[in-house]
Amino acid sequence: MRLLTGLLARIFDVAMIVGGAFAASQIRFDGGSQRSFYFAFVAFAAAFALAVFPVLGVYESWRGRSKRALASHVALGWLVVQACAMALMFSLHRIDFVSRLWFVYWTGISGAAMMAGRMVTHALLGRMRHAGINLQQVAVAACGEHCDEIIRKIEMSPAAGFRANALYNLHPGCCIPPRASVPVFEEQGEFARYVREQQIGEVWLALPLTEERAILKLAAEFRNDLINVRFMPDVRTLALFEGSMTELLGLPTINLAASPLPPNALVQKELFDRLFALVALIAISPILLGCALAVKLTSRGPVFFRQRRKGADGRVFTIYKFRTMRLHEQKPGVLEQATRDDPRITTVGAFLRRTSLDELPQFFNVLRGDMSVVGPRPHALEHDDLYRDIVSGYIHRYRIKPGITGWAQINGYRGETDRLEKMEGRVAHDLYYLRNWSFWLDVKIILATIFKGLHHPNAY
Repeated sequence: MRLLTGLLARIFDVAMIVGGAFAASQIRFDGGSQRSFYFAFVAFAAAFALAVFPVLGVYESWRGRSKRALASHVALGWLVVQACAMALMFSLHRIDFVSRLWFVYWTGISGAAMMAGRMVTHALLGRMRHAGINLQQVAVAACGEHCDEIIRKIEMSPAAGFRANALYNLHPGCCIPPRASVPVFEEQGEFARYVREQQIGEVWLALPLTEERAILKLAAEFRNDLINVRFMPDVRTLALFEGSMTELLGLPTINLAASPLPPNALVQKELFDRLFALVALIAISPILLGCALAVKLTSRGPVFFRQRRKGADGRVFTIYKFRTMRLHEQKPGVLEQATRDDPRITTVGAFLRRTSLDELPQFFNVLRGDMSVVGPRPHALEHDDLYRDIVSGYIHRYRIKPGITGWAQINGYRGETDRLEKMEGRVAHDLYYLRNWSFWLDVKIILATIFKGLHHPNAY
């Protein structure tokens, strides 16, 4: 079934790419008067999409995935395909033969069609599952609060198509809240017999790592049955980021303290960052030039302020900003943060700081790969040395690349950190971002920064 649905999805995508190109041709060239349909160009894009989309998870199972995740994977994959198509045309010196307006129409129409198709299919599947069609029955073996959390997540996501059909309480002394029509078993034999009689296809072991003997017994119980046995370990007391899974040397691995973003998410974020930074630098180049001239003509010293900061995994890089202070002596090993009405700040510098225009050169850092558009803000090395031992989770902010803007910044945690509570609040928001990252969360933060985050009373 999965093979068939994957094949149908690929056929649909190719049809939408070709159909979008034809529709764009009809719009751009007055009903198709332009004979050139760019066959090779469209064929390359369709073929490349079939190669790129699986890498970005576009054709993974939809069960349990949100509409946002589906749309973001398709949008990112299609943008990557179109960027590579343009790069190919440029390298072949054929870029002038392609109508830019046609290309924009094609990109928009095909991308919208592919996303709309998935949204409609996702909605139809959700309605079917709400009505009790295409359900996957689940039996859960667990104990204590982790069992309640698993069942609650199943109930909160009915469109995913999972339904709890049986519970096995390993420790009768642990209270599992009763649920209507879901039988609870306290003996493994009775539990296994019920799973087979009801032909339940999924058994989830929601158990702590200390229950090794029970895990092995249950895995052995169903070893000769065509039942999916999945281990959902309770690692809340150990894992900083809820124990995500990965694979190392072909071995399944639980991350107790590692980057919470899987490799494919990091690839998506990297591609988006580079493309966004390139477009942003082109768009704001007049503003960059104006700011540079204002800084240079109004005070003595260089245009840019450079400072060493920590990047992903603690790698040190040089961050760029427009200089906003007069030249002054800096005490070795001592960092003096800017304060309100700081006499070191120039008139132009005060304006750049209030409007966050002094941060714009960091798009060069993003283009170089030192930073991300969205992520935890990098602090001075002196702050890292000071806070890593006194603020819980501080160092884990550097599990990913630091950002120009972030979840903490749009929620008011900007400017001077003159009290420990301010830094703790900033770190808490940064860790929330790491635990809940999605492509759409990045988009939300970027939009919030543009429309309400550029000017802030704490920026001085």
